[in-house]
Amino acid sequence: MEPAEGTRPRVAVSSCLLGAPVRFNGGHSRDRFLAAELAEHVDWVPVCPEIEIGLGAPRETLRLQRSPDGPRLVTRRTREDLTAPMTALAADRAAGLADVDGYVFKSRSPSCGLHGIPVYAESGAAADRRGRGVFAGAVTAARPELAVEDEGRLHDAVLREAFVERIFASARLRALLAGDWRPRDLVAFHARHKMQILAHAPAAYREIGRLVAAAGERPREALAREYRRAFLAALATRATVGRHVNVLQHCLGMIGRELDPVRRADLAEVIASYRAREVALAVPLALLRHHARGAGAQDVHAQDVHAQDVQARYVRDQTYLSPYPDALRLRNHIPA
Repeated sequence: MEPAEGTRPRVAVSSCLLGAPVRFNGGHSRDRFLAAELAEHVDWVPVCPEIEIGLGAPRETLRLQRSPDGPRLVTRRTREDLTAPMTALAADRAAGLADVDGYVFKSRSPSCGLHGIPVYAESGAAADRRGRGVFAGAVTAARPELAVEDEGRLHDAVLREAFVERIFASARLRALLAGDWRPRDLVAFHARHKMQILAHAPAAYREIGRLVAAAGERPREALAREYRRAFLAALATRATVGRHVNVLQHCLGMIGRELDPVRRADLAEVIASYRAREVALAVPLALLRHHARGAGAQDVHAQDVHAQDVQARYVRDQTYLSPYPDALRLRNHIPA
């Protein structure tokens, strides 16, 4: 029982990034990629923690202030300490967002920022610029496996691709585990994700494989919990050009006997061009998908037909070839 290919990720997001007028100045910070392109393919769960703890829009601005117990969230002018209600809200939200596949936070926010938030001394001078927003920090501490980014970093092609890949993989696993799955379903799911995991963490694939091999012997809930943790952790590891090349060559090896020498050499040459950082990953992947569907197959002995068809079908079914909708065009950048 495989989850539907059309499974849509559920992604929490700072409301202002979708155009809600909830910013401190009564405005918004609508992000085009999130509100237009990605919105076609995900279900958003908008959150504005500052509004949810009772602040209005517009409102007094906030900042992080240094204290012996860690940064406090305070209003700039009146110095009201909002740390406790914000932390409590984060704990409640983290529990309530158990079925989301990712979270996009507002950058540079003392509530929602993930990176480089200034922490001020009582004198008003910025004492440190490595802080994390109080709400974002509490949510990520409670949900360490969650794919998180801020909208600023998602403007980077590599980080955008990595985040989107993670939320779609999480959605597929969530759909599987939400149903009446059996051990064989988890085995099939893992097999379909083999190449995708190998592009990120080959050692983790072997570790997860041992877990799946004992699927019929483990309590169902414990197995699901452990597999989910290991699967999401593996995909959180950054994929590299070298690992992509290894996966592409592995797939070529599985379908290569089905191709005539010219097409086989052509695909090998394109993979080499990707390794040399001359073309984007989308180029060898497009050829690989084309050939895995059976195009260019040469005549073979009858006894070899079944084995080769099984190999081609195995490659064809790999989520690595289409880990998210092609319309997002996320593999079209040439690696640095």
